[in-house]
Amino acid sequence: MAPGRARDIAASLDLRALPPDFYANPYPVYALLRDTEPVRRMPDGSYFLTRHADLVAVYRDAQAFSSDKKVEFEPKYGGASPLFAHHTTSLVFNDPPLHTRVRKLIMGALTRRAIADLEPGLVSLVDSLLDAIEARGGGDLIEDFASAIPVEIIGNLLGVPHADRAPLRGWSLAILGALEPRLTPEQEALGNHSVREFTAYLQGLVAERRRRPGDPEHDVLTRLIQGEGQGEQLSEMELLQNCVFILNAGHETTTNLIGNALVALQEWPGQKADLLSKLEHSTTAAPGHEAILTLAIDEFLRFESSNQLGNRRALRACEIGGVALPEGALVTLCIGAANRDPAQFPNPDQLDLARADNRHLAFGFGIHQCAGLSLARLEGRIAIGRFLQRFPHYRLTAAPTRGGRARFRGFLRAPLSLV
Repeated sequence: MAPGRARDIAASLDLRALPPDFYANPYPVYALLRDTEPVRRMPDGSYFLTRHADLVAVYRDAQAFSSDKKVEFEPKYGGASPLFAHHTTSLVFNDPPLHTRVRKLIMGALTRRAIADLEPGLVSLVDSLLDAIEARGGGDLIEDFASAIPVEIIGNLLGVPHADRAPLRGWSLAILGALEPRLTPEQEALGNHSVREFTAYLQGLVAERRRRPGDPEHDVLTRLIQGEGQGEQLSEMELLQNCVFILNAGHETTTNLIGNALVALQEWPGQKADLLSKLEHSTTAAPGHEAILTLAIDEFLRFESSNQLGNRRALRACEIGGVALPEGALVTLCIGAANRDPAQFPNPDQLDLARADNRHLAFGFGIHQCAGLSLARLEGRIAIGRFLQRFPHYRLTAAPTRGGRARFRGFLRAPLSLV
């Protein structure tokens, strides 16, 4: 994006009316705002934050900044709509005590041991997808690989039968798509339809799990149903909507991590060559494959954050970045901008897969830090590592198609050849 064009967009930035070239590359606009107006008052009266330090300050102060979205989402969705019911009941858009109860139950099923136990099945899944791509001589990086992995993993965690998994990706895309700043009538209708269909399906799944419980140490749905003791049980609404949330949170963000990473390696061939060389010459001793890939995964997350925007509401008058915010102010946290803040990251627009001390905010921070971050890192490490091992000479055969979203940054399609 040319500097003049970035200035034009920054001068009149409105998240409800973004031009196509912003979706293609928002980072020059973010850089201008970070340098000139890091706490920007937006046309709708909200505040747009772009500095790493300011985002951390908001994340840290859960007493002053609420994640509850009832006030914000009622005029957007209508208080009686399925989308309102879902997005105001799910873990990410709630404060304690609901947030505390649900997070505790989910984290209890995502222990280090439980995640380690998922690795053999994840390796088998990734290898089967790679086998299919090799048999065809290519395919689509997103549809045939990146998106298939988290749907299967989350399906396994919730115990969704394989025969029932086909609609999951479509439901997730529609429900998350309704979070975009500008919502078309078509997006709203599809989002509401998807919540209705998904929760209706889950009612049957929950009834079956009540009759035949799984192992609560590994089966998230059983753990959510049973709770962990007196007062920990969720209501039926809380249970259903947080099962929807678990799929949504684990699906699109991980799809974007894998897709963004493998596309970025095509755009940064020097980094790709260096990564391949390190992996080829590494051993089980440090720095082994896992350590090398762990650094790389965190840099991919920093460089192209799967989730670009977060939101909070000021519960009282306060100050952020030297700007006074009134009580009730709606705040947008621009994760994509904060993760390229030169005050935190040297050469932030450079993909550096050996970057150390990488304190990115792709998983959030504080009490709302992503509950599944260890699982996401494992999925990224296994998927990207084994893809590169099998297909080191892969190439894109056409320009990848962006998802066209401001909040979630990823691709819908990325056709590839293996040679």
